[in-house]
Amino acid sequence: MTSAREANVDADGEGAPAPERAFLVAAFYKFVALDELARRAESLRALANTHDVKGTVLLAEEGINSTVSGPEAGVRSLLAHLRADPKLADLEAKLSWAPSQGFYRFKVRIKREIVTMGIPQVKPAERVGTYVAPHAWDALVRDPETLVIDTRNSFEFDLGTFERAIDPATKSFGEFPRWVEETLRPLVAERKPKHIAMFCTGGIRCEKATSYLIEQGFEGVHHLQGGILKYLEDTVPGQGTFRGECFVFDQRVSVNERLEPGEAILCHACRMPLRQRDRSLASYVPGVSCHHCIGLHSNERRERFAEREHQVALATERGDAHLGKVMPRGG
Repeated sequence: MTSAREANVDADGEGAPAPERAFLVAAFYKFVALDELARRAESLRALANTHDVKGTVLLAEEGINSTVSGPEAGVRSLLAHLRADPKLADLEAKLSWAPSQGFYRFKVRIKREIVTMGIPQVKPAERVGTYVAPHAWDALVRDPETLVIDTRNSFEFDLGTFERAIDPATKSFGEFPRWVEETLRPLVAERKPKHIAMFCTGGIRCEKATSYLIEQGFEGVHHLQGGILKYLEDTVPGQGTFRGECFVFDQRVSVNERLEPGEAILCHACRMPLRQRDRSLASYVPGVSCHHCIGLHSNERRERFAEREHQVALATERGDAHLGKVMPRGG
């Protein structure tokens, strides 16, 4: 099945892609009961190797979660391979273009969960909240009777989020259930909202979060279908309720409202994203420290970081890739 986004990419990508759009990036997930995980992993590795596709695929009994990048034909071949399985026939992918390869290698990991919450009784394949299409999302966000909750990590929230969104201030998705009990439940009791509207990058975390909330007895639970990436794809820049940039788990680090690479870069010392204003602070030393990690590393480690940054700079001057470069962390 070809999504609307893929149809748009088809139209934009007729013939050879322009240099600035040389690599197709596909982000996708699906909660569905999967078996034979080792066999699936091996077939994906072989296909990716043949078509020069790179990225990460997570497989678990609860489904699949992935972001991959590569030549357009290769990425489409991988998606077609997955959709040949009846269980994944309706797999939707959020597609965008990048000027360079977003990953260094292709990895398939077999996990207990495709997004780690640590609550095994949560079954998103069986029950989730109400999906809200991107075109209907802004009205829900602006409704004063809606609690808008960002289910991503706090550093993602800091880069960009929706109007009126609440930041649970989590460092990992596994902290979300505790925040629900300690903060959200009392908040709902106090405000008595008609709706709880949750969102994340591509839809996977907020979908699992809605399943958890329903399991815990919450009502009026909604989530943004396709996440921020689908919303940005379907919304005219400057006319929606999203503000800032969206963190992504590849070398682009963030994307703007047009799904173009954003201004954020990673601190190579702590792997946290940094905006332009963060890089103007005295705490920022390229490759060595930023406001997130200043004072956390010994002088010896800072010296190693500085040498690594020097080697990265030399490799860049030669036009080579350097393995010391740090990829964004997944989650």
